[in-house]
Amino acid sequence: MYKPLLISLLILASSQAQAATLRCENGIADRGDRTSEVLRKCGAPASQAITGYTLDSKGNRRFAKEEWIYSFRNGMTYFLQFEGERLVRVESKRSN
Repeated sequence: MYKPLLISLLILASSQAQAATLRCENGIADRGDRTSEVLRKCGAPASQAITGYTLDSKGNRRFAKEEWIYSFRNGMTYFLQFEGERLVRVESKRSN
């Protein structure tokens, strides 16, 4: 009875997963790293874009939110999200 639901949840979870780190040629990019550290460890991303801004209590812009995308030959794509100059989230997805 619960087996189809469990299988569906596992497929959904495997299609896009949140990873804590990104292993690169020159080190591991981890939450809290500065953009300069990620560039040193992983090189330039395939793409990067400002996705928004964090706001202070008065509604003024504080920090830019950015997304950097790294794609690898093994079919994995990593989405790195920064707030200000700090890495706050790493997500991964296997390309089809």
